[in-house]
Amino acid sequence: QVQLVESGGGSVQAGGSLRLSCAASGRSFRSLPMGWFRQAPGKERDFVAIISWAGSITRYADSAKGRFTISRDNNKNTIYLQMNNLKPEDTAVYYCAATLGGVRSTPNDYQYWGQGTQVTVSS
Repeated sequence: QVQLVESGGGSVQAGGSLRLSCAASGRSFRSLPMGWFRQAPGKERDFVAIISWAGSITRYADSAKGRFTISRDNNKNTIYLQMNNLKPEDTAVYYCAATLGGVRSTPNDYQYWGQGTQVTVSS
């Protein structure tokens, strides 16, 4: 089992920044690819970014490219999502997740999920 706890969400104005953190505990976190997803009210859960277990591979949704950066510190069992130039359409609950598979962007490929952290961006 892997337990994931997100933090760092909040309310910001458009153009602002936030840094989300996801602390992991349980089975070997260091061997698992990790991802960030988000879900806005009434919408499906969407892929945001993913990072391989060693941090050597990262992938982003088109909406995140150039603004968001995913990273991880395996010594601290934590992954991060630095979000810059936030837009109102980034408003959502953000979830971190871990997968027993490879570097994938589909929510169904992830077995472990955090409880989510709310990000609200006002115009």
